Amino acid sequence: MPEDATRAHAEVFEQVRPRLLGIAYRILGSRADAEDAVQDTFLRWQETDIASVGSPGAWLTTVCTRRAIDMLRAAYRSRVDYVGNWLPEPLNTLIDSEAEAHMEPSSSLSTAFLLMLERLTPKERAAYLLYEIFEMSYADIAASLEMREPACRKLVSRAKARIGDHQVRYQPTRERQEELLAAFQDAICTGQPGNLTAMLASDVRLTADGGGKVAAAAGVLEGEAVLAFLTERLSKWWAAYEWSFVVLNGAWGAVLKQGGEVVATVSFAFDRSDRVTDIFIVRNPDKLAGFADRSVH
Repeated sequence: MPEDATRAHAEVFEQVRPRLLGIAYRILGSRADAEDAVQDTFLRWQETDIASVGSPGAWLTTVCTRRAIDMLRAAYRSRVDYVGNWLPEPLNTLIDSEAEAHMEPSSSLSTAFLLMLERLTPKERAAYLLYEIFEMSYADIAASLEMREPACRKLVSRAKARIGDHQVRYQPTRERQEELLAAFQDAICTGQPGNLTAMLASDVRLTADGGGKVAAAAGVLEGEAVLAFLTERLSKWWAAYEWSFVVLNGAWGAVLKQGGEVVATVSFAFDRSDRVTDIFIVRNPDKLAGFADRSVH
């Protein structure tokens, strides 16, 4: 391919890349897999004559979505044998002033929301995301998924019914999130519950993902057992870790390091009273490898 044509392909693709990564990550729940899907899409794009494509954005979205669906089907099979609790791969996202004013896209990156999407089939998941989050028309979604439009509408409707309450996408103010993080760190570092007790819902749950490779809480802890685990056990295990607060999956969370390496991430879900309903801890080193800033829309 001539150099000018190669440059044109790359320029068009780079404009769409953040959107493609956002779609693929939400479908797959894995940053690494999403980047693979986007790269596969780029390779297909390089072999395509731009002049023959009426809408590059739509073409790239279609190819990336189909690739992500195929990868998700394979991922579902492998998750059957996953050791312990499976959680989506954490993503360090950056929220600028524009995103702060439009929190809906970032809230759809939350761990709680991604776990809710696990209830859906791959096509339901893709159709729901393209319609609800990326605001594509039913006609365009039907074309991407190689379906008739009425069937596509039914797919989205079924997905909405299966997901149910949108509370999993609720986010408190930044100030409330920062207040929680301070109380959470204090409780673990001191071994005393302090202000954290009042910030937890009575039926709060804690889910930890070690992938069978590092120590993590087995099963899902609930209620009073959560606070006891944080103050009696994590306060000992995490005493020497370095803490930093980052925008994690669209909301403020904690990253813990030891010797400069990320050893855990912590994110939260809230109810509409701004109390914590879920605490998600990722310890699986495979999911923490290469943890860095990513531009995901």
